[in-house]
Amino acid sequence: MSALPLIHDLSLDDLKTEMVSWGERDYRVVQIWQGLYHQLVETPHELTTLPTAMRQRLSETYHFTPCEPTQWQRSNDGNTEKVLLTLRDGQFIETVLMHYERRRTVCISTQIGCAMGCRFCATGQMGFRRNLTPGEIVGQVLLFTRRLNREKHRLDNIVVMGMGEPFHNYDALAQALRILNHPQGFRFGARRITVSTVGLVPGIERFGQDFPQLNLAVSLHAATNELRDQLVPINQRYPLERLLSACRAYVERTSRRITFEWALIEGINDGIEQAEALAALVRGLNCHINLIPLNPTAAYGQLASSPERSHDFSEALSNHRISHSVRVRRGIDIQAGCGQLAIRKQKQPQRRHETDTG
Repeated sequence: MSALPLIHDLSLDDLKTEMVSWGERDYRVVQIWQGLYHQLVETPHELTTLPTAMRQRLSETYHFTPCEPTQWQRSNDGNTEKVLLTLRDGQFIETVLMHYERRRTVCISTQIGCAMGCRFCATGQMGFRRNLTPGEIVGQVLLFTRRLNREKHRLDNIVVMGMGEPFHNYDALAQALRILNHPQGFRFGARRITVSTVGLVPGIERFGQDFPQLNLAVSLHAATNELRDQLVPINQRYPLERLLSACRAYVERTSRRITFEWALIEGINDGIEQAEALAALVRGLNCHINLIPLNPTAAYGQLASSPERSHDFSEALSNHRISHSVRVRRGIDIQAGCGQLAIRKQKQPQRRHETDTG
């Protein structure tokens, strides 16, 4: 593991403070910042607007590589790419790029593992390892942006729906979002970024205050406390009544439509009674429901809902005029659900040089 701090962990103000301590002028800060987030440099030696001595000092002071690709996978239909990334301490995370007809979306992680313990989620089955730093979060976006640039494409959307609970790592997430959205930084449009939470109410409240232009998604998966307590254990701390109250306050504060995610699990949460309860739960709320057939995992024995049960669930919502869509599962052949590849990698015996990282 590199003992040097990661330069992408710095905010613009942090970088200014550092350059003042070096006796450098303000325009050097702009040159470095734009090099990192406009030119997407991967080493300090690519910052050719800086004097050689300054580039050398940067290389001796900061690490410039947030994460290294270890394994690439592409689905048979070519629409989904997953990359396993190795971090500086030898831990692994996953990032997924999804190709649609007219857009490309990257799904990024915020933690190694997850403490939320959702029963059907591969990352939750890992347990919690550690939070990612702001630079490790941003680095995933930079990696795929460079890749797309080489292919003469552009990144259209960022969804924070990968490994981990984003609001359980709120401060690092917030700094990463500010870098990505900064007019002198990566300059990514706020309305093209979506953050997904399992339902941490304090995080929803902060997010609505701090980032009113970004999109919010909530992983709901059940419309009664009895069932949600089983599927999403954090519901025992923030039950549906409190969660929906926070969601309504968020919509009122931001005037943004909220999205609810619902993994359709055969015989568990795909019955008409759950659809009716869901319709009652969100009635009058400016929202959209994403129905997504379950991505199976080895540690969770249930299956995705059949097309017939998915259709019946959808029809029940339509009868109540609830805005919703049934999403197509992506990357099943490469286990594109977050955490699946990382779990398999973590279980493999490590070589000696991978364990001697101290």
